[in-house]
Amino acid sequence: MFDTRGRRVTKRTPSPERPAVVAATRSTTRGVRRKEETRTRLLDAALRLMAERGMEGVAISEITAAADVGFGSFYNHFESKGAIYAALIEQVFEDYADMLDVIAGGLPDPAEAIAVSVRHTLMRARGEPLWGRFLIREGLSDRALRHGLGQRLWRDTQRGIADKRFFIADPFVGLLSLKGTLLAAAAAQLHFMTPASGVLDGLGAEREHFAERTAAVVLQMLGLQRAEAEHIAMRALPELNGTGRSGQPRLRTVPLGPPALRRPGKRKSSAG
Repeated sequence: MFDTRGRRVTKRTPSPERPAVVAATRSTTRGVRRKEETRTRLLDAALRLMAERGMEGVAISEITAAADVGFGSFYNHFESKGAIYAALIEQVFEDYADMLDVIAGGLPDPAEAIAVSVRHTLMRARGEPLWGRFLIREGLSDRALRHGLGQRLWRDTQRGIADKRFFIADPFVGLLSLKGTLLAAAAAQLHFMTPASGVLDGLGAEREHFAERTAAVVLQMLGLQRAEAEHIAMRALPELNGTGRSGQPRLRTVPLGPPALRRPGKRKSSAG
């Protein structure tokens, strides 16, 4: 091989990585992956148990047994039962609320922002019953009211009051009423999926457009007239749809039918 001046050039080939370096890198990668998998199993087990019995009703040994890991492995990831509970709160409430900010944060109308938050929360609770049960159990805790979904609902409620969109005599009691309605609706949805759902049917419960109807009632609690509340609650719903070029989640809207809720009448058995 010659250069442009006719001189012979010896082509240098890159030296291969030393086998020991490659093996060490692969071993480190496997170790990190195993550690992440163990942590995920512990969190999943804690979520299953605490969603049913609360933090105080679950022992660390039960978490490790359900996760199928050694008792000592727990302390490689969490300092205490309180630490794994805090991680669950972060995962269930904060991460979800951050997602809601992406979905509804750009909506100029605080009424629509709250309606979207209510509808998405009920949709997720229906699609992920375990997540829903944990939300119901812990949703009125001090931490849940001051962080995550509770903090976002408070923020949007305050924005609506400042814009004279909402009319609430006692904002804090209004937040409790809003959050309580949301959690009760999530619990009702879970009952819809059980053999005992006939009890709710006896109370006139309808499954169709359940999330939208709940959102409409919440907006009426905040001072909107029924017709406007129902219209907002049935608007096309923005949802996450992958990521755009910037890496930020991209939104799309999902049409849900006519801009008015169906009036009570003959019950239908279809889920909604």
